[in-house]
Amino acid sequence: MSDFPLLSVLTFAPLLGAVAILFVRHDNAETVAANARHVALFVSGTVFLVSLILWFQFDRSSKAFQFVENVEWMPTFGINYHLGVDGISMLFVLLSTLLTPICILASWTSIKERVKEFMISFLILETFMIGMFSALDLFLFYIYFEAVLIPMFIIIGVWGGPRRVYAAFKLFLYTLLGSVLMLVAMLMMYFTAGTADIQALMAFKFPIEMQRWMWLAFFASFAVKVPMWPVHTWLPDAHVEAPTAGSVILAGVLLKFGGYGFLRFSLPMMPEASVFFTPLIYTLSIVAIIYTSLVALAQEDMKKLIAYSSISHMGFVTIGTFTLTTQGIEGAIYQMLSHGVVSAALFLIVGVVYDRVHSREISTYGGLVNRMPVYALIFMVFMLASVGLPGTGGFVGEILVLVGAFKANSLVAALAATGVILGAAYMLYLYRLRTIDQGLASKNQGYERTRDRCICAVTVHHALDGYLSAIVPRCDARFGRASARSSPYIFGRCGHRRQTRDCRRELTESLGCPWPNSRTSSRRCPRYFSPA
Repeated sequence: MSDFPLLSVLTFAPLLGAVAILFVRHDNAETVAANARHVALFVSGTVFLVSLILWFQFDRSSKAFQFVENVEWMPTFGINYHLGVDGISMLFVLLSTLLTPICILASWTSIKERVKEFMISFLILETFMIGMFSALDLFLFYIYFEAVLIPMFIIIGVWGGPRRVYAAFKLFLYTLLGSVLMLVAMLMMYFTAGTADIQALMAFKFPIEMQRWMWLAFFASFAVKVPMWPVHTWLPDAHVEAPTAGSVILAGVLLKFGGYGFLRFSLPMMPEASVFFTPLIYTLSIVAIIYTSLVALAQEDMKKLIAYSSISHMGFVTIGTFTLTTQGIEGAIYQMLSHGVVSAALFLIVGVVYDRVHSREISTYGGLVNRMPVYALIFMVFMLASVGLPGTGGFVGEILVLVGAFKANSLVAALAATGVILGAAYMLYLYRLRTIDQGLASKNQGYERTRDRCICAVTVHHALDGYLSAIVPRCDARFGRASARSSPYIFGRCGHRRQTRDCRRELTESLGCPWPNSRTSSRRCPRYFSPA
């Protein structure tokens, strides 16, 4: 079994499945879609079982690359078809093969158009992901690293939301710009070391000044993939517009490309430059953890909230990686794996209700614990794992990262720990509004959050009226007519826009006051601005 090309089988089996789906033909479109789904599920499930064989045969006591395949590809340039996995890449290969069949199952009924093309795109994406994690040749790695963009671009651009084209192009352009700089650095490494073999490049000692330039070029690509602040803005748009399966694979696997790249290239090949730029990594990571956590706390869109939480969690990964301690690096790896499972589960949880209600607004839901108790229980488990509750996978990664950061820099550890507190705040906020509070789930329930917004809006409305009446009394009537034409609506979270008078009437009656015929009499109500 040692001479059997197990990695090649694992890598190209999904591609063969995509070719098989390509030749599926039938007069009935529903039959073609059903056959495409079944073939994709069968192939991805088989690939997962093969990856389990790979895992059980893997020697965990060895640091060397295993299941190595090395065949001459471009002998003139010294470029080979070179595959192999070690203790790091083996875990991510397993994660990729696990999430792919889950994504196909999640798309079983939600994808109704161009099902055949969707399944082909996902199987091709799986081939590129496995190939990227197992590549041991510099240029083979780059080909897989960039090829992942093609099916992901198609998945978001064809089956995404209303702004899918914008999100797909934003993802493509952000990633492409950083990858061009990484290609330049790879060419520098190739011409300096005279080889494209990653194992040989790890042992080669590059000049310190050259290391710094190469490190920055690789950083430009990996920082976008993580993503790090301030090149993170493509991720919320991509998550919001992507279909559920696209968000799952994007958060579960594709975000790990950057962290894997730091571990595979930046640390072993450019160690002095990594030490030199560690303060930069710490600064950007701390800003990402705190800033994106606060942004997540202000979100009304469930997918955006989870997307910003992913950026915050990946900030722990970059901090742990560059602490250059055993605990920090192990914590970064564990955090990536934990986040790959937990974030994927959270996007699936959002997708379950989105496919039924077609709304991502948090205010749309409420009281789900009464209607879907099992759903609420599963949601609670993964929410607590995202928070990092002791006993969950999220806790192990975060505590190891914080221990490693404390050894390297206690201030960095203290600032990173605030992300744990803010993470608990926004995830508990999301869980409470969706599952416990009634919110807007029933039309018979009061619009508590809407009423609060209306109170603010009406207060500002009266304050402006009074102020303008005082300073320009002669123009009061004319201004009133103009304002009615230009701003007749209050945009609350009512589920739709309401006219100012209707919103004020709903507010007044909900507070127990009779609806007056004039604005002046409404001010006489003692409870108008002082609700009980």
